[in-house]
Parts: sequence; C-alpha cells; structure tokens
Amino acid sequence: MIDRITQTEPEQDEIEFEVTLRPQDFKSYIGQERLKQNLKLAIKAAKLRNEALDHVLLYGPPGLGKTTMANVIAHEMGAQIRITSGPAIERAGDLASLLTNLKDNDILFIDEIHRINRNVEEVLFSAMEDFKLDIMLGKGPSARSLRLDLPRFTIIGATTRAGALSAPFRDRFGIVHRLEFYTPEEIESIIKRTSKILNSKIDSKAPSLLANRSRLTPRIANRLLKRIRDYADVNGDGIIDQQITLKALDLLEVDEIGLEPTDRMFLNAIIDNYDGGPVGLETISALTAEEKSTIEDFIEPYLMQIGFLERTPRGRKVTPKARKHLKK
Repeated sequence: MIDRITQTEPEQDEIEFEVTLRPQDFKSYIGQERLKQNLKLAIKAAKLRNEALDHVLLYGPPGLGKTTMANVIAHEMGAQIRITSGPAIERAGDLASLLTNLKDNDILFIDEIHRINRNVEEVLFSAMEDFKLDIMLGKGPSARSLRLDLPRFTIIGATTRAGALSAPFRDRFGIVHRLEFYTPEEIESIIKRTSKILNSKIDSKAPSLLANRSRLTPRIANRLLKRIRDYADVNGDGIIDQQITLKALDLLEVDEIGLEPTDRMFLNAIIDNYDGGPVGLETISALTAEEKSTIEDFIEPYLMQIGFLERTPRGRKVTPKARKHLKK
C-alpha cells in the first residue's frame, strides 16, 4: 500500500501519540452523539443492577474512534479493560488464558474482531452467552471436555467489516452500533482540543480550513495538525495560522476537500481508461496496483461519502461531481 498522509490506519509511532489525545469520558469525547446517548443509558442501567454491560460491537471505517470509545466505556463503567486483537487469538487456549484472568464486570476489548479464527469464535459463543468455557484436554480417545465457570465480563468488539462476522457471532452482541463520519464542526472542536494538548497556538481560521481537508476523520485531522505544527515550527514562528496551514497542506498535496494523489490517481484511472465506469474491482486493482482490500477499506469509503464514487451492480462508477472537481 502506498504511504498516504490521509490513511486511516495508525502508524506505529502514532499509537503512543494517540493515547495522549484520547478522551477519558463521554464529556470530553466529541461527536457520535447518538452512540453516546445509547451507551449512557445502557451503562446507567447496568450499574443500577450491578451487572456487567451487554457485549458491545462497534463498527465503521477506521480512524473514527472505536478503540477510544471502548476505553471511555470502561472508564464510565469503572471497570478494568484488557486489550487484544482478533489475529492475536490464534487458539482456544489463548482465549481461555484471557477470559480466566478477567474479573466480574471487566471488559475485554478485541480489535479487528472479524479476523478471529473460526474455531476460536465457536468457543467464544458459550463464553459470551452462558459465561462458560468449554475446552478440550488431550487428543484422540483419551480426550475429555472441561467446562470452566467465567466471571460476568463484557466483550467490546471493533471491526471495519461487520458483515465478515458470522450471524451467530453478531447475534451475541446486545449492543451494536456504527460509528459515523464526523461533521466539520466536530472536527474543528477536535483540532482545537488537540492543539491545546500539544501546546500549539492556532488562530481562529486554521481549524475550519484544516477540518475541510481531514476527511471527516479525527485520526487524519490529528495527523495533519501534527504535520502542520512541524511546518510552523520550522518555517514560521510556531503559530498555526491560515497561511502556514495552506502552505503545509500544499506541500502534503492534500486538496481543499481532503483528496490526495492516491485518490486522484484512483479516480483518474477509471475516467481515463473506462470513461468513468462502471468497472469491476479486480480491474481497478490491477490498473492501480492496489490491493482490493486497500481500495475497499481505505480509498472508497470517503469517496462514496462525498459523492465522488458509486458502487453499482456492474462495478464502480465515477460521478459527475467528481469529474467537475477533477476538471475531467
């Protein structure tokens, strides 16, 4: 995959940076109002009954705050949270180790939960529903089943592909919510909050200018702000103003609506070679030398969100709105 300033997956050096920016409670979490309202109700009810929160599935494009929301839920519940990922749970024994070390009302957060091994997923069914864990000891004729009692825990799963989870697995989540793209006003508020945490001075016009180019995604907004801060420190007096912001974004080749060279190459390839489509995903993948999963997960969601791309039964199609923007 081509390195992109607007890619929604965190770089390794960004993970620690993101932790310092993460809000700890609903009050400081900006955006996702509908989700917060529903979660507040569920958390309050669970605490009144002194019960564990229902299992939660959060899905949506990357970079919108699923991991952050999981940590906020744990804080609001007053619970301990343990964090892992789907690919890390390779065997039923890995799952047993995680679950047996939990306490009542603890939260196990599983990122990329759609990538859990199918055999592990089946073991997880009874653990989520009955709080029992069935594991096999030994092999062959001497093998025997052992059932362990588990504490009343909560699993929070995060995924960019809710459809990749099997129906029985999805059904075991009592709370299922999609995280939506943020509004420009919400992104502005996030940029102002981040600049305060970074002790960076930012004028009144720069946040709105930056918000329009952040693809309605907090992770991208924070990444761009960090790059613009670097530019301001090196080429200015450290103050992020409108002029500095524009020069930095031009250097990064991020245009006025957040498109960068990879996005423009993707759209131009469809227009120049197939007159705007429709064209199949495999053909586009070969044409742009990008993996199909990269196109589906990282390039298409925003282009569809802003009305530049359509998915039709016959393939992908570039819209007149995109042609006008690209002057094609």
